[in-house]
Amino acid sequence: MTKTITNVTKRRLSPTARPSGSTSAMLLAQVRAEFLAAFRVPEFLIGIVAIPVMLYAMFGLTSSGTLPDGTQVRALMMASFAAYGLLSLAIFTFGVDVAQDRKGGWLRLMRVTPMPAWVYFAGKFAMSVLFGVLTVLILFAVAALAGGVRLPLEKWLATFGVLLLGGLSLSTLGFALGYLARPKAASTIANLVYLPLSFASGFFFPLSRLPEFLREMAPYLPTYHFGQLVWTTVGSREAAQAFTGVGPEGTLEHALWLLGTFVFFGVLALWGYRRDRDEARS
Repeated sequence: MTKTITNVTKRRLSPTARPSGSTSAMLLAQVRAEFLAAFRVPEFLIGIVAIPVMLYAMFGLTSSGTLPDGTQVRALMMASFAAYGLLSLAIFTFGVDVAQDRKGGWLRLMRVTPMPAWVYFAGKFAMSVLFGVLTVLILFAVAALAGGVRLPLEKWLATFGVLLLGGLSLSTLGFALGYLARPKAASTIANLVYLPLSFASGFFFPLSRLPEFLREMAPYLPTYHFGQLVWTTVGSREAAQAFTGVGPEGTLEHALWLLGTFVFFGVLALWGYRRDRDEARS
């Protein structure tokens, strides 16, 4: 009997195994399960959606002034806290959640089912996109209605797109954390990663107000380049320079940094995933 179960498990773990049901149906079921799991935990919604909005209300709405090109400081602060929210989403959805699934044995259980591994990750991506869109739209609404932020329609749309793409480029950082960190330590490590990254990149305060060593370190952080892309989309390179106190680099440089971040941590995440899979098979 044990031998039979072992043979079935090995067959299902085989990369050539084919699911007996519709892949699209499994994908829809996984996406639905991810959404339900998130909505049933109010703390998740508060942490991911409400906190960036609250921080913007406390720090962004109290800011005033207009930069030389006419960009409102409140508009750039809106972009800062939206980037902060998406970083938090990437770290906790792709990092801590995956680590918790590893801890509970959920990923091992899924490996002995016909469901392809990519369906699990696609469900995480779908959930993150939904909550990312929700966070950004709420921040936009608060900035426009309570902060009086006014931008041309094309600026709103461009900022929305850059925020989502930049947030997704950091998703592999979360996946790498989820597979490389010990499950019990994942939440602590996540907080030690995303809070300093946000602070040192100028999401909370302009870089010009930070200590010199942080200003020198910032250009080596992917979140700094994320922020620069968003700030230059909301305003201009001159506005970003006036806001941060740091000379503007080219858009291509910032985009290449985010692409390199996505690839580098993606390779680490893939290595961690294969290591975890091989340990489960042994």
